Amino acid sequence: MSTAVERPVFLYDGDCAFCSSCARFVEDHIPTTSELTPWQHADLDRFGVSQPEAEAAVQWIASDRPVRAGPDAIAELLVDAGSWWRPLGRVLRSAPVQWVAWPVYRLVSRNRHRLPGGTATCALPQSERDAAPHS
Repeated sequence: MSTAVERPVFLYDGDCAFCSSCARFVEDHIPTTSELTPWQHADLDRFGVSQPEAEAAVQWIASDRPVRAGPDAIAELLVDAGSWWRPLGRVLRSAPVQWVAWPVYRLVSRNRHRLPGGTATCALPQSERDAAPHS
């Protein structure tokens, strides 16, 4: 499904320190035209993305393409950035790389709380974060 947006939107988990660190890296170093937005602050219905989909993987929403998730979303962001990022995005889109990209993405996603910048909160699904007591 294509969604009408003025510029592409890249959704990430704003409650995850690792994901937020990655988003800051993109904002500081990758000249994408997209709007990087924590999915928790986005109108998911407008974008045609469910909460479980947003919890499972980053999302790329653009008017001219179906919604992309995970490494496909990252590839779109890199292609959008142009310059020397574009060939990296195209390589990430290629079939041989795709065979490996999703398993690697899932491995990183499942272990993001163990990665630099990650916290224990990164390991919890949103529904469990909402129910967890706050200190």
